[in-house]
Order: sequence, then structure tokens, then C-alpha cells
Amino acid sequence: MTQGLKTPALDLAALNRAAWPNESPVYRAARNSLLAEEIALRRQIERVAELRRALPPGGAVPEDYAFTGEDGPVTLEGLFGPHQTLIVYSYMFGPERAAPCPMCTSFMAGYEPKIADIRQRAAIAFTARAPIARLVEAKRARGWTQIPVYSDESGAYTRAYVSAEDADVPGFSVFTRRDGTVRHFWSEEMSGAMADPGQDPRGAPDPDILWTLLDKTPEGRGDWYPKLSY
Repeated sequence: MTQGLKTPALDLAALNRAAWPNESPVYRAARNSLLAEEIALRRQIERVAELRRALPPGGAVPEDYAFTGEDGPVTLEGLFGPHQTLIVYSYMFGPERAAPCPMCTSFMAGYEPKIADIRQRAAIAFTARAPIARLVEAKRARGWTQIPVYSDESGAYTRAYVSAEDADVPGFSVFTRRDGTVRHFWSEEMSGAMADPGQDPRGAPDPDILWTLLDKTPEGRGDWYPKLSY
């Protein structure tokens, strides 16, 4: 079905035959209206993904940035391994921190059991500015065995693709390797300044399953944030 021939979301929602015990007509009407919005949202997510995939080639990476991994030195191109696409999440664990950011840690925990799945399609790396020994210590404290951590101790990569001021902030970027050239493909660019009034700043769609799950509850996200321990 082409873009112009899509059935209106309200018409698709009218096909819904779901009904739950003791629900009221008011609930059902509201739920079907919400279903139409969910269908529209699914379409918008797919449209944005299509536009992202259609981006023209990004800028060539200016240097082959050096990292230190658990097995020793490695460059940005080395992080690709056999893949042509590399996902890099830079988390908040600068040299001045006693422990990694709880929010970043919670986000990364959701990817721990998915690394093998992700590597069927792309390479993935998690970078931070603290020395590799501290990254490995924090990783082991969480019981992680799959998350691949790399230290950007010099800060060269961080200053180029996360924060020019070398601030302790997160970053999410994707790189490609085509015909021997490593290029930047996409980075998360939504900042706190772009948030709506009262909105917790975040990208869209939210990459963290925690918040996606809480968005489906009556309490929502609230003003709660994860901790390293409870």
C-alpha cells in the first residue's frame, strides 16, 4: 500500500474487536480513540525511520579515534569489526565521577541481553571518558558480561561527536563504513532546550525500554529516576 492509499487510522481502529471484562461504553469509546492515535503514531515512527535511512552521506570522520577496550587499544574503525555500521553510545562516566550515571547505567542494562542480537545487524560500543579499569570495574559490579565498554581517555572522540566542551553528557551516534571511508550517519540532536514545557528532555522515539514501559502505566514516568542501587 502506498503512502497516499493508507486507510485512515480511525477506520482501522473501527476494526478493533477487543473488549475487556466489565468495561464501560465510555472506556471503550475512549480506548478506540486512543487506538487510532497509536496507529497514527506507529505510522509516524515508520516515516521518521524512513527519512533517517534516506539521509545523504554524512561527513567523513576526521581521524581514526583511539580507544582502550578490555582487550587493549582499538580505533574507531576497529570497532566496526566485520560490520559496515557502528552504533556508539557515550555514557556519563567522566574521570571526576565516583560512579557512572544511574540513568545511563539503567539504559545500558536494557541492552546487556540484546548485544548478540544487535551484532547480527551492526557493531555496537559503549564509550566513556573514565579510564578503562574503572569502566570494567563498574561493568562487573553490575554483573554485565556482554556490554562492550571502551575508554575515550584522551577525549578526542568525545569532543568531536558528544560535546565540544568535553562536558559529562551522553551521546548517541551511528557511523557507516562504505568503500573504505568511515562517515558519520546520525546522532541524537534533541537537547533540553527543545523540550516542551514540563517535559523531561529526551529523544524520540525514546530508546530506553524503561520509559516506554512506564508510559503505558496510569502513573506514567512521573518525576522518578533510576538509581544504581535500591
